[in-house]
Amino acid sequence: MNQPSVEWSDEEWSAFGAWLRSMLRSETVTVTFTKSDGTERVMRCTLQPSVLPPVTVKEGVTRKSPTSSIAVWDLDVAGWRSFTLRSVRSVQLELGA
Repeated sequence: MNQPSVEWSDEEWSAFGAWLRSMLRSETVTVTFTKSDGTERVMRCTLQPSVLPPVTVKEGVTRKSPTSSIAVWDLDVAGWRSFTLRSVRSVQLELGA
């Protein structure tokens, strides 16, 4: 997978998002992205079920599945964080971590 590019089409961003979500479910991923205030952030994160905390389900609450952002477990602060897909500048996989 190539590094993200602002020149990508919507279809390429969609494919990148699907690939990144897949990698997050199985690996530790270091994502570098631009925050909304313009600063750069580097985050080690994952969506591996064995690492995530238990989820409390609230009745009557329905969550939409966002397509433009990804919620992840930040391994360094042990908390949920999110980033906008199109703000991603680079991705590094920690295979087997």
